[in-house]
Amino acid sequence: MAIISVIKYEGDNKTFIWKYPKTDFNMGSELIVRESQEAIFLYNGEILDKFGPGKHVLETENLPIIKNVMRLATGGKNPFVAELFFVNLTEQMAIRWGTDSKVVYLDPVYNFPLEIGACGEMSLSVNNSAKLLIKLVGTSGGFSQEQLTQSFRAILLNRAKSILASEITARKISIFEIDMHLQELSDAIKKSLSEDFINYGVNLNTFMITTVVKPDEDRNYIKFRDLYFRQHTDVMEAELKQKLSLIEQETKAKQTVMEAEAIAKKRELENYTYQQERGFDVAETMADNEAVAQMNNIGLGLGMMMGVGSEVGKTVGSMTGKAMQSINENTEQKNEEKRFCMNCGKQLSEEELFCENCGAKVEKEERCSNCGYTFHNDAKFCPKCGTKRGI
Repeated sequence: MAIISVIKYEGDNKTFIWKYPKTDFNMGSELIVRESQEAIFLYNGEILDKFGPGKHVLETENLPIIKNVMRLATGGKNPFVAELFFVNLTEQMAIRWGTDSKVVYLDPVYNFPLEIGACGEMSLSVNNSAKLLIKLVGTSGGFSQEQLTQSFRAILLNRAKSILASEITARKISIFEIDMHLQELSDAIKKSLSEDFINYGVNLNTFMITTVVKPDEDRNYIKFRDLYFRQHTDVMEAELKQKLSLIEQETKAKQTVMEAEAIAKKRELENYTYQQERGFDVAETMADNEAVAQMNNIGLGLGMMMGVGSEVGKTVGSMTGKAMQSINENTEQKNEEKRFCMNCGKQLSEEELFCENCGAKVEKEERCSNCGYTFHNDAKFCPKCGTKRGI
């Protein structure tokens, strides 16, 4: 029998437990255990000794349990028979999982039946090597990632499918919004499965749902999917129109303010006020009105003056007063300039002393005793104020 001098791990990184191929060991051999590993000797299904990271020399003085077994198995000779297992304690990530059949449930929002699938990844690590070795490995040739997931497959799929359906229903998650809740669903499944893994000496460090397979060919799903997206599209379109309307109103308001500020700045530079400007406008309008001398138009003008404010009223009132005064003066001047023959009524010039039409002598002008109106004919009453002539 060959003497084993160095014993070390020769498995890969995807193995949880690797069984050393030899069962005959010799005292004085070196056992090399790497970081994040543990070595366990097993005899007849029972654990003899554990070894942590480092270099260990197999000596009877340091291995009292193996020493007793060696005496029983070999009659006290140096060689002894046992099984050696190397346990990988590192966290192994990106372990794939997936449901073997569809998860059937009623959509809690739209209340139609659905069938979905789910898959993802998880990471595991050994937290109790002795428990895992005794419960799952036994005397087999080791334990890989695939073997571990197969061992937990029934538990994982049963729990994952049940919890996935119940959490979707309880949280009222629509199939069209399920991707936004993958983290919540993943945490719920992990919490439920963690205790099952712990019972076998394994930590379920992470559990993630990465993909939910939707029933893209189901008629009900297609109908409600179109309804869902159309509903949200209409809402978004309405919100966009409302925002555009507000922007337009705000733009117009800012434009109005800017124009008002520009006009105010112009008035400030040209040294006049808004009331004065309005007065100028009203006065210009009245000046353009050919019938401004009529009383109706005067009343209208005064009303406009009252409407635009006291300052405008003062300005326009002053201008109107001057205009009326000028009209009266012109009228009186014209009345004074015109002379008529008292006999035939022909208009006379200022120089005529006798009427050139009838030859009658031009009498001295007679004025109204009340208003001063100059009579040009033999009227008995003043045509201006109604006073009887000669009083």
